[in-house]
Amino acid sequence: MSRRRTGIRQLLMFLSIIGPGIITANADNDVGGIATYSLAGVQFGYSLLWLLIPVTVILYVAQEMGARMGVVTGKGLADLIRENFGVKVTFWVLLLFVLGDLGNVAAEFSGVSSSATIFHGYARFISPLWLVPLVAAFVFTTVTSNSRKVVERIFFAFCAVYLAYIVSGIIVHPNWHAVLRGTFLPTFTPSKAYFLMIVGVIGTTIAPWQQFYIQAAAVEKGIPRDDYRFTKWDVAIGSITCDIVAFFIIVASAATIYVFNQGHAHHQILVSLPSDVAMALQPLAGKFASLLFAVGLLNAAMFTASILPLSTAYYVCEAFGFERGVELRFKQAPIFYSLYLAFILIGAGVVLLPGAPLLGIIFYSQVINGALLPIVLFLMLLLINNKRLMGAWTNSLAFNVIAWTTVIVVATLTLISIVTSLFPSLLS
Repeated sequence: MSRRRTGIRQLLMFLSIIGPGIITANADNDVGGIATYSLAGVQFGYSLLWLLIPVTVILYVAQEMGARMGVVTGKGLADLIRENFGVKVTFWVLLLFVLGDLGNVAAEFSGVSSSATIFHGYARFISPLWLVPLVAAFVFTTVTSNSRKVVERIFFAFCAVYLAYIVSGIIVHPNWHAVLRGTFLPTFTPSKAYFLMIVGVIGTTIAPWQQFYIQAAAVEKGIPRDDYRFTKWDVAIGSITCDIVAFFIIVASAATIYVFNQGHAHHQILVSLPSDVAMALQPLAGKFASLLFAVGLLNAAMFTASILPLSTAYYVCEAFGFERGVELRFKQAPIFYSLYLAFILIGAGVVLLPGAPLLGIIFYSQVINGALLPIVLFLMLLLINNKRLMGAWTNSLAFNVIAWTTVIVVATLTLISIVTSLFPSLLS
């Protein structure tokens, strides 16, 4: 009986602690992620599926480090950067990340605009001109008018809708033998496009803003050190579910558009935006698959448009000592909420500009994420291996090897993509 009670108590404790890991990881299956995974499937078929295996491990390591630092120190990442590296380093680092996040928020609202284009085919009254402002108002109102627990439940509901991508990836009837081969037998294509796509996939799966958010969320939730093992499970579940969704987005695009293009040299389906993938699925895989893809896109846009500017507001306020947190009201944290509102308005406003380059905003925001990732991981590794700061909670050798390898590989790939952009003949 006592063993049963212990099991029930541990289950209840786990359920009370989960949230930051699952929510943060799944929020990064955002519009930029959907676009990048879709383009990976359209351009390279199943041949990049192998990348999701090491990326899942790296995602877990990166997210776990952030959560652990939050639990052990009781401080956010921006706080620790300022305290340990000084105000000048903090200013320049945050400036880079704020600019990157502006592009990411605009990418989310690009997804709202793209989904409106799809739904317009089903209901003619739907238009980006009113759906984008409506989503912006919904996002701000939902987060600022509810408690942290309610906001967390809303975020969990967003996570559940990602099942649409798993269903759409199955109902297109992919060649499962080719899927398994692409997953477990890596192939490499030495081209600028291939290297750029690898950087984009890594950057969209392990976005720099995630590291700030998960640490802030762990601090705000007040997770005790003694119960940290439950947080590790939370992070592990989030990392795995995030990349399962990514896996099926690539599969859906590869099984339909890539396969079609391979067999029709003179009648190619061109894909620029996630909405193009959803519309292409309709004649190739049926209206249901197309609609599921579109629903997932709108859900992803709304989810990350809620959480990404929240992350930015958190770390800017952390760095400069302003009050922050969704448990506080506007009068208690005016800078925090003003920043949150400003990012939403700027992101939505950019998308509504006539002729806004939606594809460029979406894809290159993910490449920027990949380029900024080594910076944030480098700072995190210096912090988490500081025994004065972390005590017995510093990284294991295995974690350090994985994290430092990630820093070196991503930095190298980013450098290669820049060099090949300047000198394309090198990989022609």
